[in-house]
Amino acid sequence: MADLSRDVEILRELARRYAEIAVRPVQEQRRELWRRHFSLKPTRPPVLVTYGMWNVWCRETFSDARMECADPLYRELERWLRMEVFHDGIGDDYICEPWVPVPAVHETPGGIYGEAWGVDTGHIESGTAGGAWRAKPPIVEWEDMAKLRVPHHAIDEEATRRRLSRLHDAIGDIVELDLQRGPILSEFAGDISTTVVGLRGLEQIMVDMYESPEELHELLAFLRDGVLANQREAEEAGDITLTVQRNQAMPYAEDLEAPTANSGSRWRGELSGFFAAQEYTLISPDFHEEFLLRYQTPIMEKYGLIHYGCCEDLTRKIDMLRAISNLRSIAVTPTADVRACAEQIGRDYAISWRPNPTDAVCAGWDAERIRRVVSEGRDACRGGIYHIHLKDVETVQGDPSRLKRWSELTRSVVG
Repeated sequence: MADLSRDVEILRELARRYAEIAVRPVQEQRRELWRRHFSLKPTRPPVLVTYGMWNVWCRETFSDARMECADPLYRELERWLRMEVFHDGIGDDYICEPWVPVPAVHETPGGIYGEAWGVDTGHIESGTAGGAWRAKPPIVEWEDMAKLRVPHHAIDEEATRRRLSRLHDAIGDIVELDLQRGPILSEFAGDISTTVVGLRGLEQIMVDMYESPEELHELLAFLRDGVLANQREAEEAGDITLTVQRNQAMPYAEDLEAPTANSGSRWRGELSGFFAAQEYTLISPDFHEEFLLRYQTPIMEKYGLIHYGCCEDLTRKIDMLRAISNLRSIAVTPTADVRACAEQIGRDYAISWRPNPTDAVCAGWDAERIRRVVSEGRDACRGGIYHIHLKDVETVQGDPSRLKRWSELTRSVVG
């Protein structure tokens, strides 16, 4: 039987370390930096590094085998605390907030493809361990749309109460716990782009735009209405709070109230929202607008401020994005033409420039190469309001110190 007293001892020590980090004056300095930046005011360019459990190094470093807690719930909290403490050592402009997020237990299963919509998105494996796979979309014929169900917002209150109670008993006297009951259809699960491709297939929707436009419009309308319904139900239940907002950076702006733990209910119009269209990279601006943006727009309009883009190249689509009335920042990715994007964006929006992590930390360490890449990006964005976001880091080749060194070197280049 698991030794829970030992688990709690581990968590309490980590929570103390995190609580000390979260109240350092530098955290408020970073909040003010991001607040001014996303208010389109002059600042030094913020620098941000992000990574996640999809990352080879991260999976190994923070795997279950590396965790000390035996209890699954405590182990997840241990992992989060260790990742936050590690991130503090990178020295970028990431904010460690003085609370620990506790996600509520939803009755409807999550998932960014079809799971939340009542269908199973299968996979065809390559047969090689850790190898490639391809999705097996559930909507093969248009009649299969009848299988879809709108994911309603419903919290398993008893399971959520047990989760919160156990974590509160363990560390609640050290750091505040923030219960997050937000809708499951948000971020990638609510941008429509990710879901429609999961349901129908990327190549197939490209064909559908020519051969079955009416049916594709019907599917997109169903997804739009489903996302709106799910988010509206969460809002009406009082489950939209200040910490369920995302903008792929630090969601601070003078226009909006600052994220606060256990804030009580808010409207989406008081939050930042994040939308993307990664799967539409190779789709023309006209078809992007017709077969995605017009369906995303009614969802985006509910938010206060919008960030658009993740890994897609938006070079030819900046003008199209200007139709988003509450747009505040745009992703400029490794495949985009940074200079062309910056010239189009000007100072109308914040530029989220994402240099290629392969040039930075994933394939050797070359300080001169990093200095050259960052200098070129700095010069391309000069005159604009930009931050530098190193993301989608798949490996550091066993040398996590590269993240700190990249952050320091980048700061020295951009000033």
